[in-house]
Amino acid sequence: MTLKYLIQKEFLQIRRNVFLPRLIMVFPIAIMCILPWVMNMEVKNVVVEVVDNDRSTASQQLVHEIEASRYFIFGGQKASYAEALSDIERSKADVIVEIPIHYSRDMANGLNPQVLIAANAVNGTKGSMGSAYMSQIVSTQMKSGKIGAEPLYLYNKNLNYKLFMIPALMAILIMLLCGFLPALNIVGEKEAGTIEAINVTPVSKITFIMAKLIPYWIIAIIVMTICFLLSWLVYGITPQGNILLIYLIAILLAFVFSGIGLIVSNYNESMQQAVFVMWFIVVCLMLLSGLFTPARSMPHWAFVTTYVNPMTFFIDAIRTVFVRGGDFQSICPQVVKLAIVAFIMDTWAIVSYKKNNK
Repeated sequence: MTLKYLIQKEFLQIRRNVFLPRLIMVFPIAIMCILPWVMNMEVKNVVVEVVDNDRSTASQQLVHEIEASRYFIFGGQKASYAEALSDIERSKADVIVEIPIHYSRDMANGLNPQVLIAANAVNGTKGSMGSAYMSQIVSTQMKSGKIGAEPLYLYNKNLNYKLFMIPALMAILIMLLCGFLPALNIVGEKEAGTIEAINVTPVSKITFIMAKLIPYWIIAIIVMTICFLLSWLVYGITPQGNILLIYLIAILLAFVFSGIGLIVSNYNESMQQAVFVMWFIVVCLMLLSGLFTPARSMPHWAFVTTYVNPMTFFIDAIRTVFVRGGDFQSICPQVVKLAIVAFIMDTWAIVSYKKNNK
């Protein structure tokens, strides 16, 4: 019964707070409705200039294909490579395509003419992605009429980046709401001095910590429900797998970060300290998890950290279920790892909390 009344107290505190109820409702809506549109790794509006040394029908066909691409802004044809390079140096162009002499004749003879693609790599992402898109256009034209390979996408067939981002945004919401709020809750009570009223009671440590954790586990379920509704209403995206599996791994992640938040609050005496420590932990776990970029692309020493990173386990599991439609067997290793980390963090949170009445 004591736990029941303590949980009621926590919900009363949340409801009476001017800021928290609005944050819990508005923050997921803002994240889900805004970030999928702006956090897009596609590179568009790349200004391309063409130097056509062949002036043939085939070369002009390539120029028209570049003009028609939705990724590029056609900057016109230049008389020489030096003139186009001058625009690159003045940041008026991003990519140069130089079509060689005898381009059409070499294609007709079955040869592979060498088309020069020069990209401005001051912005590394824009330069590399722009040159990759351009290489695909050039190679596609060279293979026209020949037997070539055509990709078959089994999952996310339209290459919709929002479908890739929505599970990641769910992870960020749970991490921030279930990590920061419990940490600031206890530290706020320490600064206000109200936590002393609990410390002088016979309430056990485990009861007190569970009363702090359970409300935020419920908040995690509410946030996930809001995310599912928004992904369906705004983007028309629904989970391909069992939605209960997604709730399962979301609750486990909430267990992990609510435990981390309470651990931080147990070792800090002010909100400023708690915020800095939590921010350090959250940023490191987020950037080293493969949340936005493939984990395999990281250096080996950084990739090794993914073996103990709960965010990596969650991202792998939710994308398997949400995008690919995987079953429990396909995410069983991630579920077990998340459960182990959650048990360690929540146990640590209970053990590290110190009551003053001895």
